[in-house]
Parts: sequence; structure tokens; C-alpha cells
Amino acid sequence: MEVRKEHVKALEIRTIVLSILVSAASAVICMQIISRIGVTPNTSIIGALLAMLLARMPIEGMKSFRSLDRQNLVQTMTSGAGFAAANCTLLSVSIFYAYGELSLLFPMLLGAGIATLIGMHLVYRTFDSELFPAAGSWPPGVATAQALIAGDEGGKKGRSLLIAIILGAVGSSRLFAFPTLGIGGLPMAGVGIAFIANVTAMIALAIGLIVRGYFPVISTWIAPIAESMGFASLPVDLGKTYIPHGFMIGAGAITLVQALMIIFKDKKGASTSGVVERYAVSAALLKKTLSYHVLLFAAGAISLAVLSGIWTEMSIEKLFLWIVWCTFSATVAPVLVGLSAMHSGWFPGFAVSIIFLSLGIFMHFPSHALVLLTGYVASTGPCFADMGYDLKTGWIIRGRGANPEYEIDGRRQQMISEVIGGVVAVVVTGLLMRMHFKLDMIPPVSRVFAATVKAGLHPEILRQLIVASVFGAALQFVGGARRAVGILFATGLLINNPIYGVGLLVALLIRWPLERKYKSELEIYGGGFVAGDGIYGFVNALVRTFG
Repeated sequence: MEVRKEHVKALEIRTIVLSILVSAASAVICMQIISRIGVTPNTSIIGALLAMLLARMPIEGMKSFRSLDRQNLVQTMTSGAGFAAANCTLLSVSIFYAYGELSLLFPMLLGAGIATLIGMHLVYRTFDSELFPAAGSWPPGVATAQALIAGDEGGKKGRSLLIAIILGAVGSSRLFAFPTLGIGGLPMAGVGIAFIANVTAMIALAIGLIVRGYFPVISTWIAPIAESMGFASLPVDLGKTYIPHGFMIGAGAITLVQALMIIFKDKKGASTSGVVERYAVSAALLKKTLSYHVLLFAAGAISLAVLSGIWTEMSIEKLFLWIVWCTFSATVAPVLVGLSAMHSGWFPGFAVSIIFLSLGIFMHFPSHALVLLTGYVASTGPCFADMGYDLKTGWIIRGRGANPEYEIDGRRQQMISEVIGGVVAVVVTGLLMRMHFKLDMIPPVSRVFAATVKAGLHPEILRQLIVASVFGAALQFVGGARRAVGILFATGLLINNPIYGVGLLVALLIRWPLERKYKSELEIYGGGFVAGDGIYGFVNALVRTFG
């Protein structure tokens, strides 16, 4: 008779107490980092390293943390709290500060918290579906799993990972900085991700990054062609236009259609190739899950309207439109962010939020309603991506789904840990946000959101969005749903980091001849590069923040 394997419980006293303490510290630190630096480090890998350090403390009570499952739960809560505090709750309330209005801080904090928790639950219920398969890339999740496993096993795998971590940290440091070329260090995380992620998606992301970064040069090459097509002039800097956002709108629209086709297509049990594809979340359950979360996001939007009092500022028709747009945006945003995160390890959460804000301005919503919409939508995607990485880590640690019952229980425990981390983030933000405001320490993107609301949009911007969306839609359609070429190319256009794109292409050229024979070794080194880059980035951010 087979003995049932029990997973470590997230609510065990020895696990939850220490996890909450570490999570609160993670939330405080990440809030400081995003306020001063503008981005947050890879909290998943940092959480994993903290869990491994706890397991090796010479204290009797810490021996239980040598369990990979327990380390995964600590890492999940730590990562969730840090990510939620920085990228969701603090970012959202800071929009009102940047806008110059502090009367709606607590409604915004509660709304951001609601959206964050719903986003966490959404990825939990859709992970290992055809839309978000557990076997998908989820590169930071693979990197974290490799770190935990290698740290537990040691031996050759441990030595390989340690070497890769050192190379990742040293390569991304200022030892390899070339200021005249705008390079602050080698893109070691990009190299590592390219060793792990989907090749086609990586090529699309790399091209998008290169086009965005080097467009001033590229524009001089294509100017004659553009003029022959009737365009009077080309922009010198794509970042000062809404062309990248238009690409994402078009690619996102096609992605939404492709996702609906996956959800509603008739299932006969076999793929077109004749190979049966099995997922823990069936198409029918995926359909019910998404429908249920649409209702949850709608309930959250209604609650936000009531708590903030914005329902008194709009007519019934306008209020209904705001709730519908808020619900639609909050549902679509995490799907787009999640697909990008799954395929590439990048998640364009802020850029996607700008898109829905921009379109909301054209609907003539009042300014308070626009800020609330932006904060609510911006809180749905980041933790969706972060928890997707953490679930991938757990899936690998638990044997890649070999024991379905054990896997489902483990995933449930991770969900509990992540939600607790989200609640910790809301509490920490509520306690510290006014201190941040007094010091004028807020995420830079919050100022961008506030400035966009104040400025409104010009009809020329709408034209750019429409024209670019056609090209984005075409690219996503040609690439197909499984490759997300349009989404990843648009993601690259939204990020000003061309050296990262070059690093991706170089890494893919290295991967090509080695993958068939050394796939497992490439995965270990890829995970190590990501971990090393993340460690250096975290330490460097701490020094810059508190130094």
C-alpha cells in the first residue's frame, strides 16, 4: 500500500512566525529600494538564499528548515511580501501623493491590496493550465529551484551552481562596466534566462530591446522608406512616443483572442500532433476560474468606488462604464503580464497599466477615478508574475508533478504563504507610507502615472496607438499563442536596455550548439547567472539605498 506523502504546512508555528518576520523585513527593504532605485531586485532568489541561510544556522530549532518544501514556503512568503509592498501597494498610494491629493490614501491602499490578493489567487488557480502550463519557462522560478536543490544536494551540482553564481555576480558588477557605451555591467541575468527560456520568445524580446535602444541609428536607415510611404518624419526616441504601447495594445488584443480560443475550444483529449497534453487545470476549470475572477475584480472595483466616494463624482452611466473598464483592465492586465513573465522572465506591469490609464483618459473619467483605476490595475500583474515564478520553483522541487496529490497540496500551501505575504505588505505599507511621503521617497513610476493623469492625452497619441497596434496585432497573430512573439517584442520596445537584448542574442548563439547534449548543465548555469545577478543587484541596491 502506497504511503501518502504529506507536504509541510504553511501555518505551522515554526514556519509561519519566522516567515512573517523575514517577510516584513523584505517588505521594508523593497519599499526603500524601489523608492530610491526605481526597480526591485529578484525577490524570489533572495528569499531562497535567506531560507537556505536559516537552514544552516547552528540552532537546534532551525534544523527543520533544511526541508526544501519549508524553504520554498519561506521563499514564497518573503518574495510575495517584498514584491507586493514595493510594486503594488506603495506604488499605488504614491500616485495620489505625486498627484497632490492625500484624502484617498486608505481607499487606494485597500483597493491595491484587494487587487494584489485576487491576482495571487488567479495565478494559483490557473497555474498548470494550457494557458499557463507548469512546464512553461518561468525562468526566475527555474533559477530559484536550481539554487535550492543545488544547495541541498551539494556535490558537483552545488559546485557548478556556486561557480555560476560567482560569475553572474562578477559579470554584472562594475568590473565589467563600460560607461561610454552606456553599459553598467554585463547582462548576466539575461544570459541566464536565455539558457532557460523559450528560444523564439527570447529572440522577439531581444529584437524589441535592440530596436528600442538603438532606434536613433535605425531611424536614419529606414527614414527614406518611411518617407516613401507618406510618413513625414520618424521619432528619434521611441521612449518619448506611444508606439511601444500601441504595439502592446495590438499584441494584447490578439493574445486575448488566442487565450479565449484556448479556453473555449472543444477538447477531444489529444493535440493536433496526436500527443495527449495533460494539465492539472482542465479547460472547463480554467473557464470557470476566469469567469469567477472577473466577478472578483468587479466586486473589488465596486468596493473601491464605494470606499473612495468617486461614485458621487460621476453619473450612473459613467460609473457603470468605469466599473466595466476597471474590471476588464484588471482581468486582462495579469494575463498579459503573466504570459510575458512565463516566456521571458520579464513582466511589463507598469507599461500595461499605462495603456489602460491612457485609454481611460479618452473615456473622460474624473481624475480621482483615473488614479484609482491605475493603482487597482497596476496591482494585479506584478504578484501574478512573482507567484508564477514561486509556483514553478515548488513544482520542480516537488518532482515536476509526478505525485499529483502532493503537488496540489504543496501548491495550496504556497498560496497560503503568498497571501500572508500580501497581507504583510498591506500592513507594512500602511504603517510606513506617510514616512515615505515626508521623505519624498516614492517609486518613480508613480510620478509618471500622476503626470499622465494631469496632462491628459492628445489626439496624436491616439493615432500612434492605433497605427502601432495594427503591427503589434499582426506580429502576435503570425507568431501564434504559444510563442507570444508580439507580446515579447512589445515588451522589448517598452524597456530601454539594448545591451540586455545583445546579451540575449549572444547567449542564444552559445546555447544553440550545446543544448542537445548539455541541457541540464545549461539550466544549472542559467539559474546560477540569474541568482548571481540578483544577489549583486540586491546588495548594490542596498548600498545605494542605505549607504
